[in-house]
Amino acid sequence: MSPGFPTHPSFNSQREQFLAAAKAAGASLTTYPHPLSGPFGEPLSTDVAWLGDPHASKVLVALSGTHGVEGFYGSNCQSRWLQEFNKRSLPADVAVLMIHLINPWGTAWMRRVNEDNIDLNRNYLDFTQGLPDNRQYEALHAIYTCEQLSGPTREQADALLNDRVRTEGWAAVMSIVEAGQYNHPDGLFYGGQNPSWTNKTLHRILQEHLRHTQAVMCFDLHTGAGDYGHPMLMTIAQSAYPALADAQAIYGPWLYTLFTGPGSQSDTGVAATATGYTSQAIIDALPHVHLMPFVIECGTYPGEQVHTVLRNDHWLHLQGDFTDPVAGQIKLELLEQFYPADLDWQAVVWQRTRQIWERALVALPLIQPPTHQ
Repeated sequence: MSPGFPTHPSFNSQREQFLAAAKAAGASLTTYPHPLSGPFGEPLSTDVAWLGDPHASKVLVALSGTHGVEGFYGSNCQSRWLQEFNKRSLPADVAVLMIHLINPWGTAWMRRVNEDNIDLNRNYLDFTQGLPDNRQYEALHAIYTCEQLSGPTREQADALLNDRVRTEGWAAVMSIVEAGQYNHPDGLFYGGQNPSWTNKTLHRILQEHLRHTQAVMCFDLHTGAGDYGHPMLMTIAQSAYPALADAQAIYGPWLYTLFTGPGSQSDTGVAATATGYTSQAIIDALPHVHLMPFVIECGTYPGEQVHTVLRNDHWLHLQGDFTDPVAGQIKLELLEQFYPADLDWQAVVWQRTRQIWERALVALPLIQPPTHQ
């Protein structure tokens, strides 16, 4: 591995911090080993901590690392919150489930995608059915497979993107690109042809830990979209779900409700046209649970800037050389886009995430799931 590859933060440091906090809080731990290793040969895994009554019927779930490099924010919030549980107890019949770095390869390699270049929020589909057909992406695919980081080929790709943006607007072009595509494993926002390791592992975790529950509030932790330093609370699904009214009542005007699918629009920076979201997968996996899926999306840099850095990282894994110092620079730039070094940004997103979880703990004991669910 290139000596320029960042060593801090790292998958190992995040995992050690999380496990130490979970053990100190008295949580029970389960490890799900990943078949591949990290950039320094380190073993990878998703770790799950259960805190509280093992038979609790109401559970708060915090899920980090769906988009690997975004996991540094989520992991740090999980560890900090667990550290607080040495000083207090949970409400009766309420437990906490922490799913730490569900895409461990992506976190370790500082990628948004997984080991198969899959965007996991495009991968939670029924693969026995026909896959979404994003035909409009075909004309844009060459932008993301050019062989140069800089030079004539990259300039041609940039020109193609800029021409489309001038004609149609940034939002319209991104609604095509970010919708996901299933024909090009070397393309951007690839959804895969089969359930990924993360997809299968998350479903296993849900069945092993939550099938006995009655009410669940699940928070999928993300960064990158929205205004800098602004953590937006969202609930994302393909359509209204049974517990939506409860979710809206708990958070009121703080909550942004987004229904996804072809033709959907959103001004949040989150792709409304995409299918295969984690949130919908959790609803589908636990049909008898009064399930409220949430996303905390912490804004960083303008979308055009983030997109450029994503393209550079994509080039690195398609064409680049990890022994070249350029590789380390690309990784540092990508890390900054999704986990800014600005300590004020880190403090704000932690404080807001903590507030959201604290309100959930107050609300959970009061939720009365319908008897027919």
